[in-house]
Amino acid sequence: MMRGETELDKKMTAGKRIAIFLAFTFAVTYALEIFLIGRIVNSSAYAPILNLAVGAMMFIPALGVVFTRLVTKEGFKDAWIKPRFKGHIRYYILAWLLPAGLIFAGTALYFLICPQMFDPNMGYVAEYNASLGLDSDPETLRILLFGQIIIGVLLSPILNILSTVGEEWGWRGYLTPKLSEKMPIVPTVLLSGVIWGFWHAPLTVIIGHNYGFGYPGYPFTGILAMCGFCIVIGTFLTYVSFRTRSCLPAAIAHGSLNGLAATGLMFMPNAQSVNPFVGPAPTGYIGGAGFIAAMIVFIAVMVRLEKNQKLIPPPAE
Repeated sequence: MMRGETELDKKMTAGKRIAIFLAFTFAVTYALEIFLIGRIVNSSAYAPILNLAVGAMMFIPALGVVFTRLVTKEGFKDAWIKPRFKGHIRYYILAWLLPAGLIFAGTALYFLICPQMFDPNMGYVAEYNASLGLDSDPETLRILLFGQIIIGVLLSPILNILSTVGEEWGWRGYLTPKLSEKMPIVPTVLLSGVIWGFWHAPLTVIIGHNYGFGYPGYPFTGILAMCGFCIVIGTFLTYVSFRTRSCLPAAIAHGSLNGLAATGLMFMPNAQSVNPFVGPAPTGYIGGAGFIAAMIVFIAVMVRLEKNQKLIPPPAE
């Protein structure tokens, strides 16, 4: 029992807390996306507001945690938000570096399977720069890209953490621990991934988040693909969170993913040649092959730890 809870509060089940958290998080998110983002998405004059609104959306799960913990009088002791570095540094290093390695592996696999798609002159970037009146010289683009990749590996986990921690405190710091109180780790990972994917659904419809527009089955196949993608990457995020009893390693890994996910796209001939359901971005089944393999490994590891009752360390004293 958390400090400050009454006997009545003890009877509040994990299921009720999950329901309150999800009701708040989905209601506020969908209202923002439908009534604000949906109104301004087609107006270039409001592009800064659109970017701000999409960024603000990432903080809503964290607000859901605060709201739920206050309403249910659960308190904030052991709220899975503290770093907990002692004895867990290896999980922070893994969170920092593994997403980059898996992204690069998926990108390499995609171009090995689809070599006709590899454009050393970076036509995708040249096309975009030309639309903005910027330099499109291939040599300049390559230098800039490799500089960005290095910076991305070293800094994107920290530069992006201010936004990613908003999501991860909600999904990995609250929802998944609560689900794990009610069910084994495999259904926990699957259900939390589906919930996370459906949370993105309005953006998938309104701005073509990750999968664009006009594909067969739009927008339903995009929403389903997003759920699958969230299950895949959510497995690793759950692992590092559960092993540290903190959402911060997941926020670091999420920041790395956001900073480097588009790396492979830079070597595509043009935007029209990209199939986000395939690759080279990790949203595709080839571009995301590294994450899919990692999902299988980490599920097996978590199942073993769960059987030995060692999946989640005890609360810090």
